[in-house]
Amino acid sequence: MTAWVIQMMVMVLSVFTGSSQGKRDKVLYCSACKAIVDELNHSISQVDPKKTINVGSFRLNPDGTMKDKKVPFARSETHLSELLDGVCNSMSDYALYVDPITQHKQYRRFAPRSSASTDDFPDFKNFQFDGPEASNDIKFACETLVEELEEEIISVLSRDRQENVHEELCSRVSDYCEDSSRANEEL
Repeated sequence: MTAWVIQMMVMVLSVFTGSSQGKRDKVLYCSACKAIVDELNHSISQVDPKKTINVGSFRLNPDGTMKDKKVPFARSETHLSELLDGVCNSMSDYALYVDPITQHKQYRRFAPRSSASTDDFPDFKNFQFDGPEASNDIKFACETLVEELEEEIISVLSRDRQENVHEELCSRVSDYCEDSSRANEEL
């Protein structure tokens, strides 16, 4: 009888703990995904386009030659991995932004980059600064996304064509953001 009671208690607890984890905040994770793409694209744009790196095998072939090739450093797997290690440190420059017209919420960068002009300051009245907890939330979301999607992020950003990176990574791969093409189909 006691074994049956213990089994029932374990089943009930497993149901409650499974449902208490809940869903992730779509606004937070969508914004974190877009912020990762923006920060990485900015860092990539700061690299000298002429800089290259040797990739490939460093083994000698039987004829004494070595097979390797040079690729642009900015979009190399090595460089992207290094950037991913520190991308979430810039999440303290983001805060919750509420669009005054649509009331749509998303996290946006409020701090200008060091290379930006002083005319690039956003209007702070639509930002909600909720203290360090808010920046910790987006930083945690960023770290979670980087951990879960590291290979996909590197794969998408290493391609030369960078037209719809936000849509590819944040809508199709991670499914945190609503795909704009699907949103238009629903209308």
